[in-house]
Amino acid sequence: MGIFEELKERQLIAQVTNEEEVRKLINSGGARFYIGFDPTADSLHVGHFMALCLMKRLQQAGNTPIVLIGGGTGHIGDPSGRSDMRSMMTKEIIDYNCSCFKKQMERFIEFGEDKAIMLNNADWLLKLNYIELLREVGACFSVNNMLRAECYKQRMEKGLSFLEFNYMIMQAYDFYYLNNHYNCNLQFGGDDQWSNMLAGSDLIRKKTGKDAHSMTITLLLNSQGKKMGKTASGAVWLDKNKTSVYDFYQYWRNVEDTDVIKCLRMLTFLPLDEIKEMEKWEGSMLNKAKEILAFELTKLVHGSEEALIAQNSAKALFENGSDDSNMPSTELVLNGDEILLIDVLVEAKLCQSKGEAKRLILQGGITVDSEKITSFDYKLTRDVLKNGVKIKKGKKIFHKVFVK
Repeated sequence: MGIFEELKERQLIAQVTNEEEVRKLINSGGARFYIGFDPTADSLHVGHFMALCLMKRLQQAGNTPIVLIGGGTGHIGDPSGRSDMRSMMTKEIIDYNCSCFKKQMERFIEFGEDKAIMLNNADWLLKLNYIELLREVGACFSVNNMLRAECYKQRMEKGLSFLEFNYMIMQAYDFYYLNNHYNCNLQFGGDDQWSNMLAGSDLIRKKTGKDAHSMTITLLLNSQGKKMGKTASGAVWLDKNKTSVYDFYQYWRNVEDTDVIKCLRMLTFLPLDEIKEMEKWEGSMLNKAKEILAFELTKLVHGSEEALIAQNSAKALFENGSDDSNMPSTELVLNGDEILLIDVLVEAKLCQSKGEAKRLILQGGITVDSEKITSFDYKLTRDVLKNGVKIKKGKKIFHKVFVK
């Protein structure tokens, strides 16, 4: 089985410009492909995870990855999948976020001579002269076609800024530039990037007469059709200072039964035959599959040692509730000698609002040091918090809160 066939069987391929040509290209190890990452935060998150794994798979098959950091496109902001305009970032924030991305990517991709290269599109996009750009590529884009693109459609009702309208041109120009200067012949991206990617392939064909291909990766959706990688407290980050190793492990340990095999197939490097055997598992065996998923993904992101610590901590906590050495924790700030539990739940990011906290307490979903709390007037004192308090949310989420 070639790498293309494996990607198909893992259900990772969504759309491709020319399936037969792309199949030959990547199966022969002849692809010089790029994936772009806009620095919208100071850490990569689960939404980037599949793209990183794809790059790793293709590199192992002999293809050459080009990691493109969007230091230039980050000044504009991608409207794809957005109902409103992204907040504009300063150059300093963009540059800092780019540096954070580089450190995290080195865990997945092997960089070096004749291996993978990392580029920043700020190096060419920020130097472009507007009139020269219009004359060079402006005639290659049809405004009518651009407005029909899916990435713009959902923004038309609320208003699409001219700033964001240019994003497709910038992404297409990236592919054109990489094709000219680095012999890049293939672009990968999320399925919501299809219109932007087609624009790049089309620009290369119009300007050079050469074929350059695009292929989209299936979006990682749960059984309800929503993007995976979000929790009540926000995104699941790859930086352990933003999402602890334990929380990262627990996120995957707690996926729905209907999603676990799909995640094993799409995200792990376990052999497909092994995953097919797991498809037959039912009942309590699904929990074993979730443990395997959580361990494999935590190992990929944080290493074997950290993954083993997280796994052992989770087992100890769920079996006897006593080991809190690696339990996620929050240091509280008290203005007086006591604090309402609802405020603690919000401050520890166990709930997004006081209203959600109240509902959870009244439904019996919160336990404090083994005591189920049913009153939203419940308070924790400074003296109690000095020793640390264990909060259990539902059946699976544990959190320690304390004051110094």
